Amino acid sequence: MTDAGLAWKRVLLKISGEGMCKTGDTGIDPEEVDFIASETSEIHRLGAEVVLVIGGGNIVRGSVFAKRGLHKATADQMGMLATVINALALQDAIERHHGVESRVMTAINMADVAEPYIRRRCLRHLEKGRVAILAAGTGNPYFTTDTAAALRACELECDVLLKATKVDGVFDADPEVNPGATKYDRLTYMQVLKERLQVMDSTAITMCMQNNMQIVVFNLKKEGNIRRAVTGEQIGTSIHGE
Repeated sequence: MTDAGLAWKRVLLKISGEGMCKTGDTGIDPEEVDFIASETSEIHRLGAEVVLVIGGGNIVRGSVFAKRGLHKATADQMGMLATVINALALQDAIERHHGVESRVMTAINMADVAEPYIRRRCLRHLEKGRVAILAAGTGNPYFTTDTAAALRACELECDVLLKATKVDGVFDADPEVNPGATKYDRLTYMQVLKERLQVMDSTAITMCMQNNMQIVVFNLKKEGNIRRAVTGEQIGTSIHGE
């Protein structure tokens, strides 16, 4: 492997559960999973140390179940289990289709299917050239996978948090509803908080701000975008300090 041309060496890539299926659909689509696996394997071969944090909204969205009467803690735990299913599917595609060794690590103990998340063990996997796929959020209800991504990015001393979404960056309005919405190229953490922009929840943004963790928000569905992000091309929206 070579690290020539990389803007960041150790990257955390946060993927929403919706990235695992076709737009507007639910469940797991093998083609979409393989697309993510292919894009991830490409930056690994460039020399990046890759940490993946994956959501579970394509299977279970805890907030929806909570609104329908399920206890919030139970609904969130169901969502965390959904992320493990996604992580296992992604691991299989990364290893079998692209020949890259990976490890699924979970914040909830389930030793028969994945390793427990231990910071030092995760760092060791990265040092050995493995992709680390982190599932089950923080292991606690009431915390989003965005917050889990911010937490892991900070404690693993990643160089950047890449948030892969279904749109081209951060806009002043929902671009799927308002075609005239304006995209931001750069934002500060305080702008995101003050303007209540729908990037990540406030806990995640505040954690990144306190630890000076740069965030890049970009469109997952465009081929080559993950590579463009890690090689420093101007794509999506960059969020950083003043």
